[in-house]
Order: sequence, then structure tokens, then C-alpha cells
Amino acid sequence: MATNFAGLTTKQKLVWSRDVWSAARDKMFIKKFVGTDENSMIQRVTELTKTEKGEQMIMFLVADLVGDGVVGDNEREGMEEDMQSYEQIITIDLISHGVKNKGKMADQKTVIKFREHAKDKLSYWLANRLDQLAFLTMSGISYAYNTNGSTRASNAFANLAFASNVSAPTTKRSLMWTGSALAASNTANITTACVPSYKMITQLVAYAKDHYIKPLMSGGKEYYVLLVKPGTLAALKNDADYKNAVINAAPSGKNNPFFTGATVTLDGVVIHEHNMVYSTTGAASGSKWGDAGAVDGTRSLFCGAQALGMADLGNPEWDEKTFQYNSQVGINVDKMFGFLKPKFHSIYDKSVEDFGIVAVDHYLPM
Repeated sequence: MATNFAGLTTKQKLVWSRDVWSAARDKMFIKKFVGTDENSMIQRVTELTKTEKGEQMIMFLVADLVGDGVVGDNEREGMEEDMQSYEQIITIDLISHGVKNKGKMADQKTVIKFREHAKDKLSYWLANRLDQLAFLTMSGISYAYNTNGSTRASNAFANLAFASNVSAPTTKRSLMWTGSALAASNTANITTACVPSYKMITQLVAYAKDHYIKPLMSGGKEYYVLLVKPGTLAALKNDADYKNAVINAAPSGKNNPFFTGATVTLDGVVIHEHNMVYSTTGAASGSKWGDAGAVDGTRSLFCGAQALGMADLGNPEWDEKTFQYNSQVGINVDKMFGFLKPKFHSIYDKSVEDFGIVAVDHYLPM
């Protein structure tokens, strides 16, 4: 007797859709930074906004006031200042992927097992690709590349509707670490001496505050998030000043994050390591950094509020199909979303800049 594999009801498909999205969110690295308000590092937009051009996914940035107000008993009415709001339109598109078995499904138990395996593999794929695209967007790297600098085998992501909105770090948000100080980034000048250190972190904090990059607020305190490669964190741990700062700032013993490898919070900076932080380790020699294109580098990301916008249009869709007279079955999942690194006109830098993120390029010790 043939199993009716494609016989799921609408409600049953909705359950599987929710399950795969729940599993994907659990596996996504970026989920810990996603929120729905202006105090989120990654602001998630879930509703369409009516505009003159129809319904669009819009993220709002509100700039600081620039006027000095009114003193004494001088006239106040008519002296109000308009708040400058910047609309960021997040373009959306659809990605999908599917799996198919090789043989006939003998009974319903096998069908359920195949669905469970499909949910596991497709949820991991979805989480992994969303993480990749988020890191590439924040880093200003084309979707034609992987996060290790190698060229993608497929050009599918480069054809996403929001791929053309990916932009390189703006002038005042593009830095490099020389090994002793921050400077305007020029990847051709990266050398093996540009090793990250504790001083890099303290100078990034000062730079962010001087350029009024909005911090994240938690418990009445200001925080920034620093995303680094594992090799960057290893270099920091080998820096004596960093060691002393962590040991003195955190409880001693096994609960000290320096020893446990847990996330470190230092000088108001929450440090997270992840292997998807952009690097040139996969790029061919001659296409890396340095004057000869042979130095491996990485782009650490120093993030405040609204560093990234994410349009999220609900759960993925789960579809099933049979092939070859019901002897083969397939499952496909698609997800509609979009990413955008927001920009605004900074009254402090007097130029259009990335709103909540500073890219810092440096050597990647291996």
C-alpha cells in the first residue's frame, strides 16, 4: 500500500513550519542579538508599513537633536525642533532548499522519521545561511563570497533582491588596527604586526563614544558588542594587558570567563567569538590583504544599537511532494526575509555613515 506522503493538512504543515523555524532560531548565532526595538543590536521588523510606494518593510532611525533650545522666558512656541527620522527600507526576498529520499517509503513510521531528519537538516541550513548573510551584510562583503573570503560555488545569494544594498563600511566606520593604534582602514597596509590587543578594545570604545555611536542599554548601563574570529580571541588571550583586565574584572576560579571560554564582558564591551566573522583565510594568495595580497586578515565588528536591520515575514513554508509514483518523497522549506545595514547623516561626522557598527580590520593570527 502506498503512503500518502503529501497528505498533510494545512494545520499539520503549519506545525512543521513552526517547528523548523523554532529549531532554526535555536541554532542561529545572531538570535541572541535580535530584538524588536531601537535598543536591539539587530532590529527585527515584522510588519509592513504603508507608504506612498505601497507596503514596505521599514526600519526607523531617529537622530539626536542639534538645537540649543530656549533660555529664560524667551518665546518657546514656534521654536520647537523637528526630530530627524531616517527611514530605512529593507528589501525582502525568498530563499528555499529541499531534500529528497532515494527509495520507497514503506510505512508511515518511516515517513515521520524522514520528516524529522528533514526538519533537522533544513533548520540547520536555514540558520547557517541566515548567519552567513547577516555577517556578510554587517561586514560590507558581497554575497558572492563566503565568510572566509572564498568565492561561493553558487551565485544564488548574489541574486537576492537585497544583495545590491550590501555596502562597504563608510569612511568614519572603517578602521584598521596597526598593532598600536586605530587608523583609517587600508587592507593593503595590513601586516603580521597588526595583532589585536586589549589596547584595541579600549581605543574602539573611545572612538565609538567620540563618534556618538549609540550603545546598547541594559540595567541602566551602556554596552557595545565586539564580534571576533576565534583566532582574534586567542590573540587577545595571549596579550598580558587583556589577561590582567579580565582576571581583575571577573570572579576568579572556574567561573572566570577567561578560563571557561564563556562570553567576556570587559570595559562595557561584550566579546563574542564566531567562525563566521569575515576573514581572508579562504581567499587565494594574491587576493588576501597586505601589499602582496598574501596576509590573512579579519574584519572584527564593533556594534552598538541598530547595527543591522532584519525583515522577518513569519514562519518558513513547509511543502512536501512525491515523485516516481510515490516511490520517492521530497520536502522543501522557504523563508522570506531581508537584511540591511542602516545608514544616516551623522551630525557629528558631517557625512553619511553606518549607523551602529564600526568595522576594524587587522591581522588574523593562526
